[in-house]
Amino acid sequence: MRIATVVAVALVQAVAHAPLVDAADVVPKRVPLVVPAPQTMPDGPLGDAVRQGLSIINATKAALPENVGNGLACASCHLNGGTVAYAAPLVGVWGVYPEYFARSGRVEGFADRVNDCFRRSMNGRPIDVDGAPMRALMAYVAWLSTGVPVGASVEGRGFRAMSAPARAPDAGRGATLYEQRCASCHGVDGGGSPLASGGYAIPPLWGPQSFNDGAGMSHAATAAAFIQAKMPLGRGGSLSDQDAWDIAALVTGAPRPAFAGKAGDYRAGGRPASPR
Repeated sequence: MRIATVVAVALVQAVAHAPLVDAADVVPKRVPLVVPAPQTMPDGPLGDAVRQGLSIINATKAALPENVGNGLACASCHLNGGTVAYAAPLVGVWGVYPEYFARSGRVEGFADRVNDCFRRSMNGRPIDVDGAPMRALMAYVAWLSTGVPVGASVEGRGFRAMSAPARAPDAGRGATLYEQRCASCHGVDGGGSPLASGGYAIPPLWGPQSFNDGAGMSHAATAAAFIQAKMPLGRGGSLSDQDAWDIAALVTGAPRPAFAGKAGDYRAGGRPASPR
């Protein structure tokens, strides 16, 4: 008997007698969100790229002025460098792509999702998928994802799941709540808190310097989830669900830039349900 045949027979027998392994035992669906310690950033060129990626997250317009068309940065939604649960954390995101995305109706990679944010949330232009900034963002997210199994999602990925409101969201009541709880930071006119040196200390929520109407945050459910869990900053959870829905109705109903490709969104289905 040839050696190759003997090896083949042995492999077949080994597979036949091997215990069946459930995929759930290999890749857990949810794992704890653990942020790597800063001192674990690598040395050398890779570490430089990781740090550059973090700088882009926190000061996006300063880093990429030609690609950002408003007053937002990545960290406006991905709080604290993308490390906060239920504020679209970037921890673990490295291992979940490619992933089907209902808005585009296609499977998207990490670079696709980054450029979705540039086009929509930052009302700007996509960055070069093979350029240094994209590589730096990849390096940062890969480092943030240290220890997270490929295919697993961390607890707190994305935004909190909101139940349907007890009653129809009321933008008028939302305006009163906004004045009481939000305006001191985001401005009475929703225009944010600009810095003398340029950019914004607090991002605009509507108007020409805010996200456009194709951004994820333009959906009331997403905005309400973010508001209830994380706003006012440092006092997340202090608003009731209904409060958050009402403020979200005000914010998402306010004027903002239009996204030219919005008509093509969700053509294959999956559009987020509107609150009643």
